Amino acid sequence: MKNKIRVSIIGARGYTGQELVHILASHPYAEMGHLYASEEGEHLFDEEFPRFAGRASLKIEKWDLDKWKKDEDLFFLALPHGVSMSVAPALLKAGVKVVDLSADYRIQDTQAFEKWYHTPHIDSASLKKAVYGMPELHRDEIKKADLVANPGCYPTSALLPIAPLLKSKEIDFDSIIIDSKSGVSGAGRKASLATQFAEVTENFKAYGITTHRHTPEIEEQLSLGLEQKVEVNFTPHLLPINRGILSTIYLDLKKKLHQKEVLARVSRFYEKEPFVRVRQYEKLPEIQDVVGTNYCDIAVRVDPRTERIILVAVIDNLVKGASGQAVHNMNLMCGFDETAGLI
Repeated sequence: MKNKIRVSIIGARGYTGQELVHILASHPYAEMGHLYASEEGEHLFDEEFPRFAGRASLKIEKWDLDKWKKDEDLFFLALPHGVSMSVAPALLKAGVKVVDLSADYRIQDTQAFEKWYHTPHIDSASLKKAVYGMPELHRDEIKKADLVANPGCYPTSALLPIAPLLKSKEIDFDSIIIDSKSGVSGAGRKASLATQFAEVTENFKAYGITTHRHTPEIEEQLSLGLEQKVEVNFTPHLLPINRGILSTIYLDLKKKLHQKEVLARVSRFYEKEPFVRVRQYEKLPEIQDVVGTNYCDIAVRVDPRTERIILVAVIDNLVKGASGQAVHNMNLMCGFDETAGLI
């Protein structure tokens, strides 16, 4: 593998695209090649987004599948759902590695994808080769992959706490409840009435009950880990903050387990993971503990009265839930120190 690679971003103007630029601008082994968007920029990237002054003085180029400059080693696709699968095949054919931040390659069951995303899947060939990009669970497969499907933000906050317990015979996985709250940036940068300041500030609401598109992703990954079909109740909520996710997960017990025992299992599972921190003390994780970082902080509680395990996890939806995890995947795919650019 090269000592340094050239990477480009399609969708550089979005929140995840900007976060990728922020991370890559100081990455020791990656240099930015091209920043693509749906429309060409009149100004350089750091003129359009002054917080990048002196760090990303690149022209924003209009993406054209027929005219792209084939001088990259890896592409990040920060595109809307349904668009990446029309772009990725040509990149892969040209020998370029791809990390896709949309949902297009996250769900192996195409029928489930089409049902929940209301669009046909047009790239089943690449889908078969795609690796689900959660490093803590699929590190070895990611290292060999040319196409990585970066997980969704809500699924990241839900799967990481549950994964260490999937082999526990004392837990009833037929009654999983996932209650998640996210900052407004999780909805993306596109204008929407639901995310306007006056609609969000001093307000708090649930949305997408029984219909949120991250549900099949969570269920498929849990089903693969448990080797049986899993269904969950997943309810997302919108917080009046810019970024961050807090998920509270409820698991029913079949037989008695002590909190110390459950905490020990989760702690052992992640003891060598650089970006998962399991709380060993009483203070519960808060969103402010992880904003701007690639960490997932997890707390474990067992309620002996109701015989339930309660897990609390926090992440930054734009970093661990998107761009930071994408760079973590890039590091693994390219043979770099997996924490490069992230700590």
